[in-house]
Amino acid sequence: MDTLTIKAKGISVTVDLTVGHLADMTVDIDGRQLKPLHRAPWIDEPRETLPQDLPAGTVRLSGDFLCAPFSRSDVEEAPLHGWPANSRWDVVASEATAEGWRAVFRLQHKVMGATVDKILTLRDDHPFLYQEHVFSGGSGGISVAHHPMTAMKDGGRLAFSPKRFAATPDDPLEPDPARGRFRLAYPARSADLTRFPAADGGTLDLTDYRIDQSREDFVTLVEADHGGPGWTALARKAEADLVVVLKNPAELPVTMLWISNGGRDYAPWSGRHRGVLGIEDGRTALGHAASLGDNWLKRE
Repeated sequence: MDTLTIKAKGISVTVDLTVGHLADMTVDIDGRQLKPLHRAPWIDEPRETLPQDLPAGTVRLSGDFLCAPFSRSDVEEAPLHGWPANSRWDVVASEATAEGWRAVFRLQHKVMGATVDKILTLRDDHPFLYQEHVFSGGSGGISVAHHPMTAMKDGGRLAFSPKRFAATPDDPLEPDPARGRFRLAYPARSADLTRFPAADGGTLDLTDYRIDQSREDFVTLVEADHGGPGWTALARKAEADLVVVLKNPAELPVTMLWISNGGRDYAPWSGRHRGVLGIEDGRTALGHAASLGDNWLKRE
């Protein structure tokens, strides 16, 4: 794997340069080594054993990556989640700073004519990665989202900055029971995150990630006007740690939760992609064209 690892005191981050994904993040604290990011179970398998039509970003699925656009690339031709999630990044700079380490990466592909830079900063004794993406030049509009993923052996509990409501799209990710399963109702919405409409007619608690519920679900949380930072906190039970994702709601007004717990039966997922939660902060609807046009989020 073609990677670059950057380090500061107590923390290291590895970038998979073939697709721009964060392949690893390790935090050393209080004698423990914490690994908050997910890594797909098929990454080390020979490419020829995986379905040939998989996007590179799915083949190398790990950690976090930039989506531009988020979901379908139906304005400018590109794979799912765009070129930033599926193609090579070059190292522009990687050097020590007075506080830790800073690295800059540049996407080889242009996005709507724009150059895209990824800036990663580590600070000594800070258990956080500070991440920024910069678009320079180009024309037209683009939807964007981060795509951090964590994984749990025994589930966890979630808390959020204030949200106006949560909503599912018109259709589930896996509507065909021969291929997968879901547990939320589609479409549905609720202002109470602990009582979201379920597919069976009851309700489900979005703040409780249960490992015993096989499912593939996707739900969007819309930030309330509270004037503070947006955040998601996940207390992982077996790992006995806290994963925190921060955002600026003025730039990224929605948080999309991808709940992937053995809910896809076809390759390469094959029921083994378990305990995964995507915490995807963005400014986007589902797909590039939908994001540029009229959509339910703009109407809200």
